[in-house]
Amino acid sequence: MAAAEERRKKFDTLIQSEREAYERGKRHLANMMGEDPTTFTQADVDRALAYLLPSGITDKRARPVMKPPEEYYPPMKAGQHGPDGRPLHFLFYTRNPQYYELMHNTYSELLKVVHIERRKIAAGIVESDMEAIDLARSEWINKDELEQRCIEGISEEQYSRFLALLERITQQPYAKEAEEYVWQFRNKMQAISKREKQPIQYDESGRGFAFGKGMKKSARASVIIRDQGSGKVVVNNTSFVKFFPELQNRVQILFPFNFVNMVNRFDVEATVEGGGHTGQATAIRHGISLALSNHFVDEHTVEQMRQAGLLTRDPRIRERKKPGRKGARAKFPWKAR
Repeated sequence: MAAAEERRKKFDTLIQSEREAYERGKRHLANMMGEDPTTFTQADVDRALAYLLPSGITDKRARPVMKPPEEYYPPMKAGQHGPDGRPLHFLFYTRNPQYYELMHNTYSELLKVVHIERRKIAAGIVESDMEAIDLARSEWINKDELEQRCIEGISEEQYSRFLALLERITQQPYAKEAEEYVWQFRNKMQAISKREKQPIQYDESGRGFAFGKGMKKSARASVIIRDQGSGKVVVNNTSFVKFFPELQNRVQILFPFNFVNMVNRFDVEATVEGGGHTGQATAIRHGISLALSNHFVDEHTVEQMRQAGLLTRDPRIRERKKPGRKGARAKFPWKAR
């Protein structure tokens, strides 16, 4: 008990010192940005860090952050013993009191919906069109999130047992009565909106064609693909063999047709500006992929193209020069004198 209280005191001391350091750093950031420290919010802190320490890294976990210590450090349990040395929680000796209390509450919810069904049957009430819980576009919380709620570690078996109990609730005829409780352990998934496929347009000769606009860094490409072609590719009124002398760039342009098994079926007319040859070739590939996905392939192929990265613009850009450095990463040579 004494050791637990000592750990708790050390944790509180750490949080207090980190809170003071956070407030001090926030005031410095506000002064650097020329704003009032008293009205400098967390959103202002994030904006200041993005401006002062820009990064082209797409993974947010690798970017510099400054958060309050309560959000950064995992919570710690309060003292679990009273002044007389007895444990405060009635499930203390299970070694996972918070987890088993959660299981106890969940099982109580299961009994509640089961009792409702039994009372209906005893009263002779039969309802055939029972409304189930709509769990579409959502998923159960993961093991890490459950551990954060319990503030204690749990095993994979315990996690599976908890989800199985929740599944039993959702399978009951009157599960709607426990919907609010069940949704505490569900995360809504971001829906991927399906684009409405546009009808194919036809020119004077009856050939179908489609437009697509691609981008890569500062390169911008406008692409027209025409069906019933021979695989001819023209870039800025020049054959792409002459426009792109490097074989790798020509392979990039033709890759979408190879991916959907439509080689030599379309003629391509592209207009590109800005950027270098590699960026222009990638922009044309992006435009061709968008044109194909809008008209000439089915939804399954569109999803495969999306997973292959053909329909997503490459967000990488040139990293800006940093203050006090020779470039984005390069530093000035250090001299002893």
